[in-house]
Amino acid sequence: MILGLDISTSITGATVMDEEGNTVSCEAWDTRNKKHFPDLYVKADYINNKLREIAARHDIKKIYIEQSLSRFRPGFSSAKTLLTLAKFNGIVSWSCVQVFSITPEFLGASTARKACGIKILRGENSKEKVLNFLLDNEPSFGVSYTKHGNPVAGVYDRADSWVIARAGLLQIISAGTEIKDT
Repeated sequence: MILGLDISTSITGATVMDEEGNTVSCEAWDTRNKKHFPDLYVKADYINNKLREIAARHDIKKIYIEQSLSRFRPGFSSAKTLLTLAKFNGIVSWSCVQVFSITPEFLGASTARKACGIKILRGENSKEKVLNFLLDNEPSFGVSYTKHGNPVAGVYDRADSWVIARAGLLQIISAGTEIKDT
């Protein structure tokens, strides 16, 4: 089994996929509530517990994580936000090593989307394109909407984690290797 993670300090997406590409589980772990999750370490502890739950239910052999942004782009996240995300990504990555005894592999979001056949043109909303791709191509991917017709919180994170898991599987297939512990 493969675990794909889209790590964020607000909502982390997690997808477990089997060797045939079937989605076994696709979850969103919401850590936005400042009362329940006052700092990065409480959030990390929560994610660590979620990883332990996955380890108890599934025989994970490979872990793929969406690579955190590595450069500042004006109009997007601030340098402070990028540093916080990178720090949290590192903490959760280390948790994966501790929980599964597997060193995760990192995939860039655009590389993963491209591997899955998702084309994003300049100016298009990548989150919406990924979601539409899943709705068109993955029958097991369910979506709930708000009363205003928007996807509920966590849907995009689940979708991104699915893309990371699928791209990881496709990478294994193209290399002609078996899924085994690293």
